[in-house]
Amino acid sequence: MNEYSRKAVFIDKDGTLIPNIPYNIDPERITIEDETIEGLRLLKDEGFLFIVISNQSGIAKGYFKEMDLEQVWNKISALLQRHEISIDAFYYCPHEPNGIVEQYAVECDCRKPLPGMILKAASQLKIDLSQSWMIGDILNDVEAGNRAVFNYIN
Repeated sequence: MNEYSRKAVFIDKDGTLIPNIPYNIDPERITIEDETIEGLRLLKDEGFLFIVISNQSGIAKGYFKEMDLEQVWNKISALLQRHEISIDAFYYCPHEPNGIVEQYAVECDCRKPLPGMILKAASQLKIDLSQSWMIGDILNDVEAGNRAVFNYIN
């Protein structure tokens, strides 16, 4: 049996899992649509892991700090737990080459459309990318998924 036998749905956060409110770290403004809950329930019933994959350039731009994301993850988790759904892992990229916070103003391999976050999750969680999906609201999300699968099979 293949060591990488788990299947996952990689989900973009803003505009996909939750409504897009740019650079939002206020948990009071975080909601999840009923249709999203229904879709996640169907996927969970099929045995998929849920992995959130999110660019968070607001960190590099100085809009908020990495630790501010914890309250966002906690709110998302609480909303989903009400429906007996859980996120298996959160991965985010804090980088933006044009950012003002020096340690994050760098080129990286994790900022979508690059596949770094997906490949890292696949390695850490033993995910078979050929049996997995990326769901997002923009082409960068789709491209990150395509690049991850290309790297995985080659």
